[in-house]
Amino acid sequence: MYVEYGEKETEYLKSRDKRLGEAIDRIGHVNRTVDADLFAAVVHQIMAQQISTAAQETLWNRLTGRIGIVNADSILSLGREELQGVGMSYRKVEYIRDFAEKVKSGEFEPQALWQMSDEEVIRALSSLKGIGVWTAEMLMIFCMQRPDVVSYGDLAILRGMRMLYRHRNIDRAKFEKYRRRYSPYGTAASLYLWAIAGGAIPELTDPAPKADKK
Repeated sequence: MYVEYGEKETEYLKSRDKRLGEAIDRIGHVNRTVDADLFAAVVHQIMAQQISTAAQETLWNRLTGRIGIVNADSILSLGREELQGVGMSYRKVEYIRDFAEKVKSGEFEPQALWQMSDEEVIRALSSLKGIGVWTAEMLMIFCMQRPDVVSYGDLAILRGMRMLYRHRNIDRAKFEKYRRRYSPYGTAASLYLWAIAGGAIPELTDPAPKADKK
């Protein structure tokens, strides 16, 4: 299952932004997988913080290989040392267990997020330990499939903007200009900015000063 978008979104973006439109035509459709299980997606995002994609998948496969379905009961069936044994840091284990305990007690109800606005979803998720605005935005894209998410906290998004628009840096004002231009289909734009940042158009280099590149 992939992030859903199609001709409606791409034609709108092409009508609003010539450079992005040319990139869309060059790159074609972008497939990025989604996880519709919100509880599992939160756990996965916490596990994935500050590690490589390959490491993420290794840890996730270890966890699911041990407990099968990832839910509050299965997470809490493992002790802290067992969760650490999967390869997670102590802090991530604490965040994940705290989330599972809140869900099990009813203090946090993941399904309620589906009825919230984007701003409410970010506030609710950011109230959890280990979840900040960036992680909440990634959950909104790759789990909830919200259509208009562009993350200022995502370094690859900013790199994609620098590469596409030939800016040495993207400050908040520039970012907001582009975000408004993409709306209401910011999520589709994000997929292309990630692709650009990842080298989908080889001749587009990052014009940021070398010391600023991350």
